Amino acid sequence: MDDALLEVLVEHHNKGDHAQNGWKPHVYTHAIRNVKDKCNKDITKDNISGRMRTLDHHYEVVSKILSQSGFGWDWTNNRLSMDSDDVWDKYVEASREIKSYKTKVIKNRESICIVYLKDHANGEGAKTGAKIAAEPLEEPIEVSPEVAPKRQRTGDAILCMLGDMKKDLVDAFKTTEPIPLPKVTTPAEILDALRLIPDLAEEDMLRCYGKLVLNDRPFQAPKELPITMRKTWLLMLP
Repeated sequence: MDDALLEVLVEHHNKGDHAQNGWKPHVYTHAIRNVKDKCNKDITKDNISGRMRTLDHHYEVVSKILSQSGFGWDWTNNRLSMDSDDVWDKYVEASREIKSYKTKVIKNRESICIVYLKDHANGEGAKTGAKIAAEPLEEPIEVSPEVAPKRQRTGDAILCMLGDMKKDLVDAFKTTEPIPLPKVTTPAEILDALRLIPDLAEEDMLRCYGKLVLNDRPFQAPKELPITMRKTWLLMLP
């Protein structure tokens, strides 16, 4: 059932039918019809809502695990991968409620990421790990064997992986340290430097001064030149 359900949800998510408080009514109608046509199963809006809570749970738990060092996602076997059992054991010490995820198979992760990425990136419906683990999960309805999963586009898979990294990137760029402002050369410093240049006529000095106080970037360049060459360089400024 998940293949047929997520096929509809991904389609309507890309159309903007995923409202803040849930899916628009016609999305449920489309999903019910698609599951009936492809899986020969009769479901209701409540069935869809319950299954989506389960998939939401999977997305939240797996994304938190993947944000830790030593974990990855095995796209071939649809399950977590880890550097070693020791990495998992250390993680589970702090979150024993999710120990079943070590071997849990979660199919359609690409589609799940597409559907849930925006909500979790915006913080909508966010829950703590303990609250998520305590919620009852609805088991998936068995899918008819003749239904083949629909492969998502490569671009969607990339968005999915980027979504897993988004939270870490946002946190990495957050800082309480003030951003240093660039140093601006004062008019007095510019005038003092011009007075050090030998044989620079007063008229030329004033002309260069007027240009440099408006834009001090050219003022930095002649500092690397010998002082005897600075006059020629300054007089060449447009």
